[in-house]
Amino acid sequence: MNWQQRIDNALEQRRAARALRQRQTVTQGAGRWLETDGRRFVNFSSNDYLGLSQHPRVVRAWQQGAERYGVGSGGSGHVSGYTTAHQTLEEALAHWLGYPRALLFISGFAANQAVIAALAGKEDRILADRLSHASLLEAASLSPAQLRRFTHNDPQHLQTLLAKPVDGQQLVVTEGVFSMDGDSAPLKELSAAARAAGSWLMVDDAHGVGVTGDGGRGSCHAQQVQPELLVVTFGKGFGVSGAAVLCSEPVADYLIQFARHLIYSTSMPPAQAVALGAALSVIQSDDGQQRREKLRQHITVFRRGAASLEARLTDSASAIQPLMVGDNARALNMADALRRQGCWVTAIRPPTVPEGTARLRLTLTAAHETEDIARLLEVLDAIGR
Repeated sequence: MNWQQRIDNALEQRRAARALRQRQTVTQGAGRWLETDGRRFVNFSSNDYLGLSQHPRVVRAWQQGAERYGVGSGGSGHVSGYTTAHQTLEEALAHWLGYPRALLFISGFAANQAVIAALAGKEDRILADRLSHASLLEAASLSPAQLRRFTHNDPQHLQTLLAKPVDGQQLVVTEGVFSMDGDSAPLKELSAAARAAGSWLMVDDAHGVGVTGDGGRGSCHAQQVQPELLVVTFGKGFGVSGAAVLCSEPVADYLIQFARHLIYSTSMPPAQAVALGAALSVIQSDDGQQRREKLRQHITVFRRGAASLEARLTDSASAIQPLMVGDNARALNMADALRRQGCWVTAIRPPTVPEGTARLRLTLTAAHETEDIARLLEVLDAIGR
């Protein structure tokens, strides 16, 4: 089979399984509304949980940053791309989250890949929750370390795996809030198991930071856990993009030497770092607290109203509210029906999620209004009947 035949065969298999991914061009895709092809939908597929992508203070900060620094960084942070804007943001994040250091990365995917690639050796073992994000599992599988997956949110199974002999070190990997199920990891128990075994804990809190915990400090702070490695991303609660790794002074110095994604990538534009600093200020303010409270109210109202639906919700208290459908074709048909009624919802299918667990991944945000939640419930009920 040549290259073209291999590609054609793979695409045909995806089409046959109703699992082919397709992109949709939109003219507006963040915040309360999504616009495409001249139509406007209430957007229930955005990860902009606090609505900060549209916040005037954040938008203005990016504009002011661009006026000062230009629109690009000009190079790797190891060459000329590390500016006062980057340094200020790193210091603010470290102080806010209670770590000695923070290192900025261009994306959460890059941060997860960089940390695992830089740390894991052939004698080491990585123990990852089996529902961890693709960036974590791919990095672990491509590393020279042994990868073992523990049952989702199961500290006892983790303890069993940690007890098995290993020549090197062990790294426990999990998410704070899981991106496809919306449930939270039992971080306190996972941390206790890791520390009892002398291993490190790495938490990707992409969907928790800014939204959960006191002042929006995230899942770890909410559960009074400080992992050795905390990854926070800025495309969700912060409403922008990029990521940071929170860690100790020695680990930060080590990553600066050996994290290839950090060394060989152009750093984020300084203007973006300025915008992220503004987003952090909003998260810490009364405005941020009000937005988190509004989001919590939306979640409560939606879950109460969805209790009577035929399809079941996962056990999620987060902004991610997956409606489990099971069949790929049915999930696509339901998403199409929702869009015909003005609600933009995305069907998530394998291989993003396990076989037989296709779902509508509904996300609620502080940008929504009460009538949006009521409309979503009304349409879901009509589709179910």
